[in-house]
Amino acid sequence: MFRRFSTNFAVLSIFLDAALVAGALWVAVKVRVLFVDFPLVRAIGEPVSVPWLLYLAFPAAWIALLLLFSVYDGRRNLRAVNEFASLTLGSLLAGIAMAGVLYLSYREISRFLFLLFAALAYSLLLLWRVAYRLAYRSRMGGRMQVRRVLVLGAGKIGKRVRDQIVHHPYMGLEFTGFLDDDPLKQHDSEVLGTLESAREVVAEKQVDDVVIALPLSAHQRLTKAVSDIHDLPVRVWVIPDYFSMTLHRASFEELAGMPMLDLRAPALTEYQRMVKRAFDLTFSLLTMPLWLPLFGVIAVIIRLDSQGPIFYRAARVGEGGKPFGMYKFRSMVENADQMLHLVERRDEKGNLIYKTPGDPRVTRVGRILRRFSLDELPNIFNVIKGEMSLVGPRPEVPYLVEKYEPWQRKRFTVPQGMTGWWQINGRSDKPMHLHTEEDLYYVQHYSLWLDIQILLKTGWVTLRGKGAY
Repeated sequence: MFRRFSTNFAVLSIFLDAALVAGALWVAVKVRVLFVDFPLVRAIGEPVSVPWLLYLAFPAAWIALLLLFSVYDGRRNLRAVNEFASLTLGSLLAGIAMAGVLYLSYREISRFLFLLFAALAYSLLLLWRVAYRLAYRSRMGGRMQVRRVLVLGAGKIGKRVRDQIVHHPYMGLEFTGFLDDDPLKQHDSEVLGTLESAREVVAEKQVDDVVIALPLSAHQRLTKAVSDIHDLPVRVWVIPDYFSMTLHRASFEELAGMPMLDLRAPALTEYQRMVKRAFDLTFSLLTMPLWLPLFGVIAVIIRLDSQGPIFYRAARVGEGGKPFGMYKFRSMVENADQMLHLVERRDEKGNLIYKTPGDPRVTRVGRILRRFSLDELPNIFNVIKGEMSLVGPRPEVPYLVEKYEPWQRKRFTVPQGMTGWWQINGRSDKPMHLHTEEDLYYVQHYSLWLDIQILLKTGWVTLRGKGAY
């Protein structure tokens, strides 16, 4: 139901993209001569030509990589940002792949010609999608076909379905109304009748899709409602009433041919996880020449300031609630864990607070390290090991996690990070029960671009030293 285009449109898009890629190559060949006066562009004495085989190989390779990135999947590309991100990544990889093919085969083709072709091809693929989305949003002059949706169950889940349809008109769905047996809901103008009237309402309202959002206690009524409309030309969707038990989202998996509902599915897709991990490793390894010398300087200063080890391995709770040891520079006296009672307190609402500005356990050097978050730098070893990420909710101490409310545990559905949304929006100024809300914002709005923004802002927040102690 929730797909932006049909299978026929996806097939048409594939052929259109292939034609545009081939056309971009032809145009690049024809206009190459117009750029001979540009800097770094070598003049060519004879007419430019490319082997005809490339007019087949380039479109085929480009389309194959766009398929790999699910560009033609109508369900995954409801939002423009998802489609354009997939198109950009697929096109970038296609350009790199085709550059490698040319290097191993037709090396006489100029680099400028190839770059011109790649830019033209990507621009054409992007432009027709932008134009189509604009036409789609304007409902193509009011002629856009919509699917009418009837929701069985006017409870919390049913109303969430209604809100999604109403607030996202670009999905091409129209909310028809509810059916519900609860007498208290019969006065609602959106409730069109009871479940018994499903067959009549479907026919009268010309419903295309029926969404069943009934509670578990209504299992028998669910079975009867499905049997009443089984011969009508409508699609039936069932929302299991288990989502109140999920951490963040649920997903279906298959085991031995049987569908299974995962109530603790990670917040990141496999693709998002792969991109995030690749970014973490690349950034960590490329910046190693910068942070390794700094580590040496800090280690010497800690050793000169107080007795005890240079590094401290703190017990923390990671993604999925899995415990691990988080590396830090020691910023407290050796027996700091046994002195926790000196600083632990509760605020006026009864919330536990264990970070205070005048913590007597912190050493002189430790106070400077903590002010500028330098004590957290060894977290990068956890990032390289895969126990943490550069960006994400900060790992929490186990005994505080034991006091978490169920909603707070949603922060563990993503990898825990060195820095995060909370760090750039309050840091220690906000106690545990408030910064969890900041973490959930990150979980719900995750993207690689958000990670990059947080990393850039972290530098400024760290230099200010505000809220860190």
